[in-house]
Amino acid sequence: MSAAPLVDAYDLVVFDLDGVIFLIDRPIPGAVEAVARLGGDGRAFAYATNNASRRSADVADLLTGMGVPATADQVLTSAGAAATLLAERLPAGAPVLVVGAPALHAEVRAVGLVPVTGAEEAPVAVVQGYGPRVGWAELAEASLAVRAGALWVATNTDRTLPSPRGPLPGNGSLVAVLRTALGREPDVVVGKPEPALFTAAAHRYGAARPLVVGDRLDTDIEGAVRAGLDSLLVLTGVSGPADLIAAPPGRRPTYVAADLGGLFAPADALRVPGKEPAGGGWRVTDDGVGWRLDGAGAPLDALRALCAAAWSGGPARRVTGVSAQARAALKELGLD
Repeated sequence: MSAAPLVDAYDLVVFDLDGVIFLIDRPIPGAVEAVARLGGDGRAFAYATNNASRRSADVADLLTGMGVPATADQVLTSAGAAATLLAERLPAGAPVLVVGAPALHAEVRAVGLVPVTGAEEAPVAVVQGYGPRVGWAELAEASLAVRAGALWVATNTDRTLPSPRGPLPGNGSLVAVLRTALGREPDVVVGKPEPALFTAAAHRYGAARPLVVGDRLDTDIEGAVRAGLDSLLVLTGVSGPADLIAAPPGRRPTYVAADLGGLFAPADALRVPGKEPAGGGWRVTDDGVGWRLDGAGAPLDALRALCAAAWSGGPARRVTGVSAQARAALKELGLD
């Protein structure tokens, strides 16, 4: 097994933010140190977030206030990407109904379009992004505008946002309101799992081999798969061990780690599914009723072994720990 750190194989690290670097306004333990170490080693890194409630400069200020190195140029947001897409499709000065936070209004204005708030202003497009104060009145105006023929662009469709108190409704939940009212999907979804943010980051840095780091299988990891990029799932946000075991092929990461410290661990120790070491470790057997986990080792290695069993073709099954170490590992992973 090579002892070289995982990050050595890549020329750019692209981080998701919510659930990877911070939870709402609190840095995740180890995140500050991990990003600072990358910067100290002279490695290139960027941030790609589906959260459309802040502009790039505001995100950079938030990060630096937490002690995480960041500049506005390093931050790619779904709000900025959505505004750019609209500017490419619409004439300058076109009215766009904005449903979201002030940051999304500012991004639309910055590309030469005119943000409006009512369907009576004849918007030619509706752009919908997360905003903690979005309510029925804004959604009603958007519904009327789309029914009248406006282009409907969603910055992203994350169903939830991670928080210290647990998952909260995300923009996908708000999009679902209009989807139900209108009986159709948005015309365009800009953010992850669409690969645009990742490809834009690679282009910006001239990177040939980026690594995507995220906490969500349905956005970060699926987006990396669609972009043809390797990815690292960290277990500090939305997707947990049970989600990983049950992940379909299009949502399977290259590596899994407990947190961002995994960037500096050997790649073979994080690759998923994991290979059983020659000297022993974890063993997963099928007794016809469920899986039996036996052996000893790190809980993360047990998770990798369970992924190997699940991803070999059969469906995920109930798992029982045989040894005391196995039962402890399953408890730590939340699989007991």
